[in-house]
Amino acid sequence: MSGVTRRLLLVGGGAGLGLIVAWGLWPRQFPTPAPVRDDEHGFGAWIRIAEDGRLTVAIPVAEHGQGVFTVLAQVVADELGADWRTVGVEPAAIGVASANPLAATELFGGIDARVPVIPAVRAARGARLMLTGGATSLRQFELPLREAAAAARTMLVETAVARWGVSTARCATRDGFVVEGTRQLRFGELAADAAARTPPKRPVLRSDEDNRLSGTSVTRLDTPAKLDGSANFAGDVRLPGMLYAAIRQGPLGDTRLIAADRAAADAVPGAVKVVTTERWIAVLATDSFAARRALDAARPRFETRDPVSDESLAAALDAALMAPGARVAAVGDLDAALSGRRLFRAHYAAAPGVHASLELPAATAQFEDGRLRLWIGTLAPAAVRAAAARVLGIGEDAVSVIPMQLGGSFGAGLDTLVAEQAAWLAKQAGRPVQLSWSRGEDIIRDRFRAPARAAMTARMERDGRVTAWHAKVAAPATGRELATRLMAGDGVADLSLALPARGGDAAAVGGAEPPYGIANWAVDHHVAAIGTPTGHLHGGAHGYTAFFAESFIDELARRAEFDASYFRIRMLGQQPRLANCLNTVASIGGWQGGIAGSGQGIAAHAFRGSYIAVLAEAGIEGGRVRCSRLVAAVDCGRIVHPDIVLQRLEGGLVFGLAQALGCATRYKAGVAAARTLADLRLPMIDDLPDITVELIRSEAEPGGVSDLSVPPVAPAIANAVAAASGLRLRRLPLDPANP
Repeated sequence: MSGVTRRLLLVGGGAGLGLIVAWGLWPRQFPTPAPVRDDEHGFGAWIRIAEDGRLTVAIPVAEHGQGVFTVLAQVVADELGADWRTVGVEPAAIGVASANPLAATELFGGIDARVPVIPAVRAARGARLMLTGGATSLRQFELPLREAAAAARTMLVETAVARWGVSTARCATRDGFVVEGTRQLRFGELAADAAARTPPKRPVLRSDEDNRLSGTSVTRLDTPAKLDGSANFAGDVRLPGMLYAAIRQGPLGDTRLIAADRAAADAVPGAVKVVTTERWIAVLATDSFAARRALDAARPRFETRDPVSDESLAAALDAALMAPGARVAAVGDLDAALSGRRLFRAHYAAAPGVHASLELPAATAQFEDGRLRLWIGTLAPAAVRAAAARVLGIGEDAVSVIPMQLGGSFGAGLDTLVAEQAAWLAKQAGRPVQLSWSRGEDIIRDRFRAPARAAMTARMERDGRVTAWHAKVAAPATGRELATRLMAGDGVADLSLALPARGGDAAAVGGAEPPYGIANWAVDHHVAAIGTPTGHLHGGAHGYTAFFAESFIDELARRAEFDASYFRIRMLGQQPRLANCLNTVASIGGWQGGIAGSGQGIAAHAFRGSYIAVLAEAGIEGGRVRCSRLVAAVDCGRIVHPDIVLQRLEGGLVFGLAQALGCATRYKAGVAAARTLADLRLPMIDDLPDITVELIRSEAEPGGVSDLSVPPVAPAIANAVAAASGLRLRRLPLDPANP
């Protein structure tokens, strides 16, 4: 195993061979990775084939538990005709090929990636927006990876044809060989000559149905090392002379450090250095325990103007909702449609959503001879590189980012703050520094999903037809905030021109557009200034807009005395795939119509090219909402890896349950009441409902899956509680004491 590099993930397996994942073989030394080893040959930006037959796929997105390393490698191996037992993966280098403009579209709120003059799109194509998010990995990279693999396959076949003197039509690839009749040549034997050939301009994709990996649940590449504990994360890095850092940043709001007892911190055994800035204090020590003790001994004091509190958040949202909003999307003549009678109104609210990922924010930095090396789990490596370079006043070419796996993230990995802090500390210390936030720091300084409020209005005719729909949503402009942070220095001022609804933010109201056939509707964004930054959370704004919309549609169905499922389906003539999901979930879930006392609720959502309906069974027990059953029917298009799709959907249902019933905190004087995971009321194993997921067969192009099942869970549970008890809960998280 002496040839294993830190970044190369060699995968072996199959009958009698077991599974070896090189995450488990990574040494605790972390040399600068080389793009191509001596015995390897490159085929474009993503594919390398070694002379012993090993296939390495460079993956342009981060692995944070969603299985993307496996799925994208599977796409390449399938198109190439490779042997899965020889496939390995590694993070792709920052570069043009790794940019993800589709993620920019999803996260920032509607950048039109077809217009090349927009600075944001130029930056994306220039690699600044190397992003993982918005369930875009397969949608963005499947075709480019397939084309790259098809080109490599063609070059391998042409090389074999030249050696055998036969026609190309008689050759195929299978299990890592080019085959012709009974003859075969291993990819590794052909790699050197094949890599020297000119790639085809228009590679032909595989169309046969034999020996395909796509659509099968191949062995997942990252599981074994995670099970045996050998997988490395940013906090596992060990460097000679490394110091450990603990940090405190003060309450939320306009906060400044005003005092600290340096002498007390220095007196703690193991403490090495106290570093302060205007905004935070950190203590460096020889071990993490000593760093935390010294930080406590320093007793830092902060001055906070306009601290964030529950009251300040509510006041900002209420003020925004009362002020004129910006129209983000509209169809028909809403004003005329709402001028008559039979108008129905309801108000909803959502508290800030906390990420609470298992892995705490962490980074390891080494600054020597004017160059920075940074080990970090990140969803935005190019943005991390740029942010660290700005903090140190050096060029981006002097910063090397070594991307690590992430333990969950749920969108928190888009933030660059911990990287900036680690870089600064390494420069001040003159030694490598590993910074890891505490859980309390993670919660209080979380760039949480924005709080939001909604005023919903609809006109419903006597026959139950909804003829007008108006959604007014008050929330911070999270899409613009993300763009500003991740695009700093790349024409952010011009980026606002690329986002729709100038004055509003499409990302902040994503998912508020009704999927139903309503003739007149509009979505308005009322921008709220809440006094603290917000960020992207698993599901994005859909996590609250789906709750608003699907709760409201359920209330309308009850007013009209219609079956809540039928009420939806009769308006879905333009959305047959979503209607099919509703029919399917009602059938397999034993839908009783949502009648009073049934404890059943239903919700549907169209999201990133995929469709889902969720049936929940829930009620109130001991003063709290308890969900006993979740059933989901999903149409997400063509499926590459069925098991990973099921894992993502089941995980999303549990995540949606957490967001529905907890995963939020109160704020007073800028301080979060929750300081531990237990304080967030996350679901324990005994709290988990019985879960059933039905995948509807489809040959449509793959849609987003990663966070598809998050948004409809909360409204389905709220609708079930209304059916069980008659109590309509209009606030997230759902709490019978605060309906």
